[in-house]
Amino acid sequence: MNRPRGLRARIAAGFAAGALVLSAGMALVSYGLTRTSLLEERERTAIRAAYFNATIVNAGISGDQPDVLEVLRSLDTGTNRRPVLRRDARWYARSADSGITDAIPQALRQLVEQGRPAVQRIRAGDGPAIVVGVPLAGGTAFYQVDSLTELDRTVQTLALVLIAVAAMTTGAGAALGWYTTRRVLRPLALVADAAHDIARGDLTARLDPAADPDLTRLTGSFNHMVDELARRLERDRRFAADVAHELRSPLQTLAAAGSVLTRRRAALDDRTATAADLVAVEIQRFQTLVNDLLELARSDQPARREPVDIAALARQVCRSRGLPDDIVEVAEGAAVTWHVDRRRVRQLLGNLVDNAVDHGGGPVAVRIGGAGVTGQLDVDDEGPGVSPEDKDVIFDRFVRGRAAAARGSSDGTGLGLALVAQHVAAHQGRVAVLDRPGGGARFRVELPGCLR
Repeated sequence: MNRPRGLRARIAAGFAAGALVLSAGMALVSYGLTRTSLLEERERTAIRAAYFNATIVNAGISGDQPDVLEVLRSLDTGTNRRPVLRRDARWYARSADSGITDAIPQALRQLVEQGRPAVQRIRAGDGPAIVVGVPLAGGTAFYQVDSLTELDRTVQTLALVLIAVAAMTTGAGAALGWYTTRRVLRPLALVADAAHDIARGDLTARLDPAADPDLTRLTGSFNHMVDELARRLERDRRFAADVAHELRSPLQTLAAAGSVLTRRRAALDDRTATAADLVAVEIQRFQTLVNDLLELARSDQPARREPVDIAALARQVCRSRGLPDDIVEVAEGAAVTWHVDRRRVRQLLGNLVDNAVDHGGGPVAVRIGGAGVTGQLDVDDEGPGVSPEDKDVIFDRFVRGRAAAARGSSDGTGLGLALVAQHVAAHQGRVAVLDRPGGGARFRVELPGCLR
């Protein structure tokens, strides 16, 4: 399947095609007019020279027993003109006949023998030529063959020059089209850059209304759209924060009641004790959900970067979950001091490790590396991996692997990986899930600008 060409390439090609058609048309017209003009001028010159020489020859052969060859040799014809004379059914020339008489067309000879002058372009042995026939007294015919070889070379040179000019004009047209499209598409590039920034979480990105007066309407509509989006996200954030805040008070009461039931579990019968355990677990899950909602509500705030020993932070996160320190691996030569938001990175690391524990059979490695100014974190697990259809949605809210969009069907809140994506976005980074060599999943976080 052929990939369609971009708009810039199509416009540049259109400019080039237009320039080619215009330059080719002008070249053809110029070539035709110049060639015709040169040939007509050469023909007029040849006719004048032929009549002048014919007058000299006619005067030279008017006496008794004239020396025809001497008369022909007395003509000043240069190297491009060859005069011949037909008298009394014989041909006379200044030098040996090299086929010049055979090149004179029979029809032209008949006209001259009938007493009418004639002119015709021919092709002699050494190239194009023009022959002029002039009838003289007594049935004598004077012919002068004028070579056009030099003129033909001039015309060929002219054609090459015009072709070169057409090619350069075509190239200039393509360059002009490319430059023009670059200028024309520049506002679209600014829109694309602003949209990219907004997609990465920067809701302060706007277009300058004064940048291009012709795009004032587009700029105003785009900025209005971003303003509406920011207000809607702010309303959603406040709603989530308000709901989570309002749930905290009754949740604390439930947690206290559940704690009482848990402490008196030994005094309860088996069914009541089991129910008390379920209540305690669900209350704990409810508390985690409320905390995650509150975290999401404030996740749109910018990252507060500071120097952080990322290896020590990763080991601390692993120890808090009962995992050994040696699970953290630092690539050879990798920097361990990163400029990041400590709280956000601690939580995203914790959520990735918790995800590996809950759904991936446990983490097998937490790798720290980087290239240039971009830091890289990998969390590998030994679980079943992530199916291709889930990779695009696994970082959405309330998504749990193959049970995408299902709620309450498994442990967890469905917000852990969504929080990871939010914290990564706050650092203008990216997060992805890959297939780990040997089986399992690899969650990769890239944070640009954290290695200085």
